[in-house]
Amino acid sequence: MFWRPNSLRVFILGIAFALMWSSAFTSARIIVSAAPPLSALSLRFMVSGLLAMVIGWALGQSLSLTRAQWKATFIFGICQNSIYLGLNFIAMQEVDASIAAIIASTMPLIVAFLGWSIFRNQLNFKATFGLILGFTGVLVIMTTRIQSISDLGPIILCIIGSISLAIATLSVKNAGSGGNLWIIVGYQMIIGSVVLLPFALFFEKINVIWSSKLLIAFSYTTLIPGLLATWVWFVLVSEVGAIKGATYHFLNPFFGVLIAYIVLNEGVGLYDYIGVIIISLGIMAVQFSQTIKS
Repeated sequence: MFWRPNSLRVFILGIAFALMWSSAFTSARIIVSAAPPLSALSLRFMVSGLLAMVIGWALGQSLSLTRAQWKATFIFGICQNSIYLGLNFIAMQEVDASIAAIIASTMPLIVAFLGWSIFRNQLNFKATFGLILGFTGVLVIMTTRIQSISDLGPIILCIIGSISLAIATLSVKNAGSGGNLWIIVGYQMIIGSVVLLPFALFFEKINVIWSSKLLIAFSYTTLIPGLLATWVWFVLVSEVGAIKGATYHFLNPFFGVLIAYIVLNEGVGLYDYIGVIIISLGIMAVQFSQTIKS
């Protein structure tokens, strides 16, 4: 059957996640222009984590996790929150939100490679072709945006962050395999906050330019990309696996560029539209393949 019964639900979850996640690059850009990045991120994780714990407690979820869940939760909290987002927040002091979103969108290829090389996940022709299409779309969008960058330091930070995000993605299935999703979301955010805090205290001075724009951006980032998108991500990967779930990150360039254009007035060009068409075809190829869930 070309369109399996749960495909529409998965597709909606994937698009919703990609839209929320991509919007975080713009709100993060606003935050780091007015506040020290690691301090702001550590505070955001603590607030999001405590809110998730309260939601989980209200839903009757247990605070106890299995050993496998704890291991996966620590890996996810450190790799995604502390390393990936920490490095991206630092980098976005120098690079546009759209550039950070584009680099982050290469993560599905890293997930596929790690899944194949370490966990021996099999990729059939359709899945491989879809991943290549997705990456090609990213390159099309990236072509006109990387040329003007002279300092590669922030770019390297974003690349390291994408590798770390891929490792976190591969740990998600084990984290959510025993239920208690909101509690797990809360724990991994608190772990990210605690790991970042010493670096924030040691390397940063608390110098905040207060404004309503900063407060709105911080609140939005905490609740939507931080809390809701993370929960959706856990649900998505638990249903379709890391490789298929990760393909929705290929939409980061288009959504990221579009939102940055609307909010920050960063430009959108013809190559952006061409790229997203190619990316969409790549996502469809992977989602309709029979790739083994990782």
